[in-house]
Amino acid sequence: MECCVASALLFFIPLYLLINFLCFIFADADFTLLWAGLFGHRPENKLKGLVVWVTGASSGIGEELALQLAGYGSRLILSARREDELERVKRCCLERSDLQDEDIRVLPLDLLERTSHEGKAKAAIQYFGRIDVLINNGGRSQRSLCLETSIDVYQALMELNFLGTVSITKQVLPHMTQRGTGSIVTVSSVVGLAGAPLATGYSASKHALQGFFNSLRTELTDFPNILISTVCPGPVQSQIVQNAFTEEVHKPVAAAGNQGHKMPTSRCARLMLVGIANGVKEMWIAQQPFLLFYYAWQYAPTFAWFITNMLGRKRVQNFKAGLDADTAYFTKPKTS
Repeated sequence: MECCVASALLFFIPLYLLINFLCFIFADADFTLLWAGLFGHRPENKLKGLVVWVTGASSGIGEELALQLAGYGSRLILSARREDELERVKRCCLERSDLQDEDIRVLPLDLLERTSHEGKAKAAIQYFGRIDVLINNGGRSQRSLCLETSIDVYQALMELNFLGTVSITKQVLPHMTQRGTGSIVTVSSVVGLAGAPLATGYSASKHALQGFFNSLRTELTDFPNILISTVCPGPVQSQIVQNAFTEEVHKPVAAAGNQGHKMPTSRCARLMLVGIANGVKEMWIAQQPFLLFYYAWQYAPTFAWFITNMLGRKRVQNFKAGLDADTAYFTKPKTS
């Protein structure tokens, strides 16, 4: 009998490990999130009828979130600086869903104008009577070397990505604690977990968000029905590179580069909404080989440092040579 059990274990344990290895090769999110996608609540059912406030909703991930939520039947508050783009997104949402005009509120918002946030939050709450989900998606990235970057860029990144997000959160959180329920979902980044060259200020702002919301989650243990979730996407097709800060605050990015290797925005948004529907506290969303880095940094940091330094050196060389720093890791830099 013992021999049969041992033989069975020798067969099934390697098989189990092999299956998990194959799943990981083709994975584009952490196992908790993928499990929720397979066996958890479907966002079409869980998020229907909820009031969702999306910041940064005028393009990219925010726009795609709005479109998918509209299709699920969620009522929406769309915020960003560009009101004309928000109106465009609203029209697209109405065309692709059964929502009526009054089910979507366009609420222009500038994360840098923190004195306006109290009034904006009150307007958002009063329109539908409640906010069930706040998705903090607004912010900007960075493409510049530290030695060449003005301190004003670092200040702008922290003011926008960190303090702006914290400010909106603080205006909505009392409403949720009063009701005893709600979800606050914040889009961080892979560089909120690990550093990356050309993004020192951006990475710092995302690390700050991770620290803030991880700490906030522990403060809210008396409110088990309030979800604090952070989303850490890897490279995703969006306008984040085009809108990135460079070495000077008002200097635009010279070229955004090819985005074909990045995760489709629709897939990223879908995974985020699966995570929200299933109460996932932290989501890692990235295609391979980027997903491997999440696990390496979590479980093998010494190995992760070795790989990060090797690829980081190549990324800086490509950037200095005028190549696409995001895709040309293995391209030999031009020499004069």
